[in-house]
Order: sequence, then structure tokens, then C-alpha cells
Amino acid sequence: MGIKIRLTIMSFLQFFVWGAWLITVGDYCFVTKHWTFEQFGMIFSTLGASSIIMPALTGIIADKWINAEKLYGILHILGGLILFCIPQIDNPTSFCWVIFAAMICYMPTISLSNSIAYTILKNNKYDVVKVFPPIRVWGTIGFIAAMWTTNLSGSKASAGMFYISSAAAIFLGLYSFFLPKCPPQKLISQNASLAQKLGLDAFKLFGTYKIALFFVFSMLLGAALQLTNMYGNSFLSDFEKIPAYADSFVVKYSTIIMSISQISETLFILAIPFFLKRFGIKQVMLFSMLAWVLRFGFFAFGDPTGGLWMIIMSCIVYGMAFDFFNISGSLFIETTTDSKIRSSAQGLFMMMSNGFGAFLGSYGSGWLINKYFVANGVNDWRNIWLSFACYALVIAIAFALLFKHKHDPNEVKNVQH
Repeated sequence: MGIKIRLTIMSFLQFFVWGAWLITVGDYCFVTKHWTFEQFGMIFSTLGASSIIMPALTGIIADKWINAEKLYGILHILGGLILFCIPQIDNPTSFCWVIFAAMICYMPTISLSNSIAYTILKNNKYDVVKVFPPIRVWGTIGFIAAMWTTNLSGSKASAGMFYISSAAAIFLGLYSFFLPKCPPQKLISQNASLAQKLGLDAFKLFGTYKIALFFVFSMLLGAALQLTNMYGNSFLSDFEKIPAYADSFVVKYSTIIMSISQISETLFILAIPFFLKRFGIKQVMLFSMLAWVLRFGFFAFGDPTGGLWMIIMSCIVYGMAFDFFNISGSLFIETTTDSKIRSSAQGLFMMMSNGFGAFLGSYGSGWLINKYFVANGVNDWRNIWLSFACYALVIAIAFALLFKHKHDPNEVKNVQH
């Protein structure tokens, strides 16, 4: 089996594991368990809390001590076993801790999968900028396949979605042991400093203004990403409370509607090489931030009938909002860091976006919505989404003014070396 096909399977399963439950866990908590926004915010914040330390830590381990593909496999198997246990939990606090354990295993595998793909492609003399996006797009297809599987199998908002995810995670963990070897990049010499021995070299990147600023905006934008993952499906399902929309396609198949977002991702991922070479890193990331404004704004005014086009447009612009920062950001780290700390640097990127950012977005939004946007059991979705749109707009303006980066049409070629 060819290298690209093997990495494509890895990418597909990586996000199938997540897609099986991420978008519908809100319905599981609100509808099946009847928990509050604040309790759900606490539960969802575990994605962020687990990403604050684990991706950077596992990146260090992969850079220094153990083959990345082996570490990747171990984490998926452990995570799959924990996911299998989740449906047995009924207390929101206990549920939070078990989800946290599963996410400690899963979240670092996202950055590890990037590092593994980059390493294997480079070792086989592939042009990473051209070859990686078409491989990564199969991760999005895997996410879509998982969402459809969950919805059409009747597992939406039920224990079944965790069992589907568990099976995929354990299979991927076993599969990863048969990937090409990705040994540590650097042997530890006896003369190495304490920071080098502990694998903390990558944290020096915070001393570089441009990269440090990039990490700050990664955190702020990471908060925005969590908002639609948390509330998008619940927002659409909530139209069931309005008689005129109760039997609409949007309500019955909310997960499939939300999957339009991931379908859009597949197109925008393939467009990334063109946009990077044409507009450069800064402009592409700015496009992402403005797309988040549209994502939230369209949701604010959409509905299942006359406003259906707005819901669909929100899902379409999501592809640009997500891909243009996450994939381009990953490539930015790849082009601006030393190969010896590259796994660690990817881990730091994950720590800031899916770690501190996710925690900020999850816990903060849960508290905010519960305090200001829920009255007599009714959720004020329009103002919820408009407040999120304003947040994204402020970030975009600040990024345009503060992040200085001169576009070089050849900059992305550095990824190949």
C-alpha cells in the first residue's frame, strides 16, 4: 500500500473518532441528560484543559524519546477504551472527569498526526505543501462520515455515538503501529542543558515576537472554534420548540445539516496552497477571522424555512474559517521552526488553540449564556450568535493591525526542506 494511501487512512480515522460524538454531545447533555449550559460548558472545557499540557508534552516525547507513530497508537487505544466507558456515567461532574481522561489521550493525537504525516512525506521526498492538504481533506471526510453514521444510525444524542467512536479509536491505534517509523529527531547529549533534556526548547519560541503573537491569536481564535462545535447542533435542534419548524428537515437531520460545514472544509483545504502562494500567511489567516464573523452572523438570522439559506451559508463559510487558520497555522509553524523541535512546536500550537483557547471559549461561553442569554428556559440564540460575531470581528481587527508579516510568494516552499 502506498505512503499517501496509508496516511489518508490515518487522517480519515483520526477525525472519524472525533466526529462521531463532538457535534452531538451538546444534544446528549441537554436533551438526554438535561444538564445546564454551565454544566455543559464545564464538560466541553475538558477539550481545552487536556490540550493545555498534553499536545506539547507528547510533542516533546516524540521529539526526544519515542517514535511518534507508536506514541500515537498507544494514545488512541487508551482513549478508545475510555470512550467505551463514558455512557455508563450519569453524574455531570463524573462525566466531566471521564471525558477529560478521554481527551487527555485524544487531543495530542491531532498535532501528532500532523507531525507524523510531515515526517513520512519528507522522508519520501514529497512536496508537503502540495501533497499534505489532499491527505488532510480525508480527515474532514472522516468527520463527515462519522456525523452521518451517528445521525442515520439513530445514535445521535445517545450512548451509541461513544461506542462508534471507541471502536474507530482502537482500530486506528492498532493500525498506527504499521505506519512507517518516525523516530525522535534529536538524541540527547550528555552536555545538553536541563531545558534540552526536558524537551522544553520549543518554549523559547515565545521569545520571538511574531511567533508569540501568532500563539496569542491562536488562543483567541481557538475560543471561537469551540462555539459552533458546542452549540451549533443544539441551536438547530432547538427549533423543534417552535411549532412551525418542529417537523422540518433541519430539526430532524440537524447533524447532516451541520456536516455541510465539514463538506465545505474539503474544498477550502484543497484551495489552501493557492491562497497561501497568492496572498501569504497573514492574509489567509485574516480571511479565516472574517469568515468567523460571517459564520456567527448568518446563524444569528437563520431559520429552517425562509432563513435556511443563511444557515447553509454559515456552514459554507465555516470551511474557510476553520481551515484557513488551522491548516495554514500548522504550515506556518512548520516553516518557521527548527526541525529538531517541530513536533514540540506543533504541540504548542495545539496547546494555545485547542488548549487555552478551547478552555476560554467553552467555560466562558457556558457561563455567559447561562447568565445573560437564557430566560425562563428559552435560549436567546440570535443574541448569542451576534455576541460571538462581535468577538470574532474584534480579533480580526486586532490581528490586521498587530501581526506584521511581509508576504513572500516562495515562503511556503520552505515546508519541503
